[in-house]
Amino acid sequence: MDCYFCQRNIKEIDFKNTELLQRFISGLGKIRARKRTGVCSKHQRKLSKAIKRARHLGLLPYTMK
Repeated sequence: MDCYFCQRNIKEIDFKNTELLQRFISGLGKIRARKRTGVCSKHQRKLSKAIKRARHLGLLPYTMK
């Protein structure tokens, strides 16, 4: 299983792209693990940083319920 971002040749993960970031967040608002999403370690670090930045700016909620 290849990385989602490597397959699509996405170099940078933008924190303003909330639709993309929602795919990697669980129903309770937690960041999904690499084993569940199939993302490589390099992109998982960038993904978690983008999600945390979007949460801090109020673009994504910290918890869903």
